[in-house]
Amino acid sequence: MHPVEAARPGPFTRLRPAAAAILLGVSVLGSALPVPAFAKGPASLADLSEQVTDAVVNISASTTVEARSTRTMPQLPPGTPFEDLFEEFFNKRNGGRGGSGGNEEAPRARKSNSLGSGFIIDASGIVVTNNHVIGDANDIQVILHDGTKLKAEIVGKDSKIDLAVLRVKPTADHPLKAVPFGDSDKMRPGDWVIAIGNPFGLGGSVSAGIVSARGRNIESGPYDNYIQTDAAINKGNSGGPLFNMDGEVIGINTAILSPTGGSVGIGFAVPSNTSKPVIDQLREYGEVRRGWLGVRIQNVDDTTAEALGLKGGARGALVAGVDEKGPAKAAGIDVGDVIVKFNGTPVKASSDLPRIVASTPVGQKVDVVVVRKGDEVTKPVTLGRLEDTEKPQQANLKQPDTESTVRQALGLSLSGVTDELRKRYNIKDGQKGVVVTRVDPNSNAADKRIQPGEMIVEVGQEAVSTPADVTKRIDALKKDGRKSVLLLVANASGDVRFVALGLD
Repeated sequence: MHPVEAARPGPFTRLRPAAAAILLGVSVLGSALPVPAFAKGPASLADLSEQVTDAVVNISASTTVEARSTRTMPQLPPGTPFEDLFEEFFNKRNGGRGGSGGNEEAPRARKSNSLGSGFIIDASGIVVTNNHVIGDANDIQVILHDGTKLKAEIVGKDSKIDLAVLRVKPTADHPLKAVPFGDSDKMRPGDWVIAIGNPFGLGGSVSAGIVSARGRNIESGPYDNYIQTDAAINKGNSGGPLFNMDGEVIGINTAILSPTGGSVGIGFAVPSNTSKPVIDQLREYGEVRRGWLGVRIQNVDDTTAEALGLKGGARGALVAGVDEKGPAKAAGIDVGDVIVKFNGTPVKASSDLPRIVASTPVGQKVDVVVVRKGDEVTKPVTLGRLEDTEKPQQANLKQPDTESTVRQALGLSLSGVTDELRKRYNIKDGQKGVVVTRVDPNSNAADKRIQPGEMIVEVGQEAVSTPADVTKRIDALKKDGRKSVLLLVANASGDVRFVALGLD
């Protein structure tokens, strides 16, 4: 393989159950080079490993489903000489059953197994693992470090954070040992960690490394906030703990980035501070009850921040839509507001907001700070509950000189709404704005994926209904010294998004 190709990053993958076969390889990379003292790490991790290993378990999950195979007798014309012969043959194949014209379904049990990891957080028998380790299993066993097998029941599971809580019954002969959670927010890139789990079915495996990064978003879900580590984690490590040097769980190993399916030193763990509230709710309710604000948001880049006059540069979450029945609507939060603080916590990027809101108790009253037309406004909001189905989701007044100005400024040709355009672009009835009829392929608007048939609803947070309105607003923004303009763009169905375009 070409060396560049070999180094190309592969997809993010969940740490799938351990494979049945293991392929081991050894390569010599040349003569050993002296290692700087600071790179050697702790003298030994044996004491730490011995301290926590008994609390780490293997998870064996079996799923048995009934598969039905259908044997169909050939359809023969009535009265054919072979009709009786075929019917007798197919009835014997199907266990002597008849009466359905030769079509019989024979039930068969099909069993699939998976192996993963987990850890005990309560000596009464509470075990934590990944949701994808157990899936829809109907037989789950927790295997202790000494080989003891305990049957487990599901307390609750959450697919969005990929966590599951199990319960086992300890025996007098086999008391359980639990490990505590640590504060994942205190971990810094460079801090030492160890991972213990069941990679490729090799239970009790210990690997060491450091925290490579924090706050990783690998786009696996709405609340991504992973710890990245170079401690070797592989298939079968799913659900296993990532420990700090005090023997506290600061992460739950969940995913890897690998072109081969094996460890390449880029693994991801759910931080303990993200998982603890979810685990507590699963233990208490058997489900997760997340807070709900009722807004659709998008990120704020530098161009958008300049267009909004947002002091302090790009930050916060731009509100692109408000649910009519949501808490934000009742509190007076509007489209175009930028949420910069939620319940005292700064919102640095739009990806922060869903995670912060979801971790806030349902029914709690919080202060939401928004920037509206350059001014900070505080809106008290009483949070609702996020349901599982919710997603963290005229006349032609065109004038030649007006269109020319807009085309030069934004790379767009515009028109007022007409019956012909509404029909051509299948524009939703009642949708107001200015229709985009052409986009210069070399323009910034094309780069931002504005399409003919979409409608400009607002320019610089002011409503427009004609191309002349657009030109007037652009001229005003230029006089104010603005270098970019924020457009509110609607598609044919009425869904809106904000697009920031330069005015150079």
